[in-house]
Amino acid sequence: MRLIAIGEILWDLFCNEERLGGAVLNLAAHATRLGHDVALVSAVGDDERGRRALARARELGLSTRFVPALPGRETGIVTVALDERGQPSYIIHRLAAYDFATLDDADFAALVSPPPDWICYGTLHSMHPGARQLLRSVLERFPSAGRFYDINLRKDSFRPALVRELIESATLVKLNDSEVQALQEMFALPESSLEAFCREFTRRFGWRGMCVTRGAEGCAVLLDGEYVEIPGYPVQVVDTVGAGDAFAAGFLHGVAAGWPLSRIADFANRLGALVASRSGGTPAWTIEEIQTLGA
Repeated sequence: MRLIAIGEILWDLFCNEERLGGAVLNLAAHATRLGHDVALVSAVGDDERGRRALARARELGLSTRFVPALPGRETGIVTVALDERGQPSYIIHRLAAYDFATLDDADFAALVSPPPDWICYGTLHSMHPGARQLLRSVLERFPSAGRFYDINLRKDSFRPALVRELIESATLVKLNDSEVQALQEMFALPESSLEAFCREFTRRFGWRGMCVTRGAEGCAVLLDGEYVEIPGYPVQVVDTVGAGDAFAAGFLHGVAAGWPLSRIADFANRLGALVASRSGGTPAWTIEEIQTLGA
């Protein structure tokens, strides 16, 4: 599978350490570890954090061909606080270098061979007008690619009109259980069962499907008309940063493999749980650990 992942590359600042993160970078790292060809499109500053970010990205197996270091821009940072359950809250510091990511004709020519199967994007990056135009350009250049949109709403980092625009471009959509309520409010829909919610939005926007992550309860997935709810895996949570991004990578991995829907959802649950049981958004893991989780 060939992915173009467009979005933020930044440092998550915890109380006593910095970890490389960003939702799209996390997804890209996990998808790369699963054996896929990922083009990460972002930017860092020409600063100390930027140099460390590029080095760390390469350690994760990611190409930095489309992640320039921009003079006069600061590498993105997010202040992260964890509650007693390992659930994070974020303060996102903008503007950041990733807001000014661009692609020139030579970059697009490089992305054509091979062409992408999926274009992955989120909400936060598209808040900046330049980043939003970059995404539009990529979507226009590769109209046959699937579009995977992780809604990933962050406080003060989304607008309903923007979410609607990004939703309308999508093929597959991922969100968590709290974002279900946010979408119901945005679109003035009454509360309903999770299956009814998934079917209504998929029908309304012509998506191929959607997935809802539910933490320890697992996930709900609708794909090609089939709906399943698959339980999660009990783990000792260290922090949930990056767990949803790992789920997304596992989900796309299963879709690309053509697995039955229950197997896709179970694999994604396993990878998300494994990442939640470890520190940081891109901890080390193996396929064997995914397969034996809960055994």
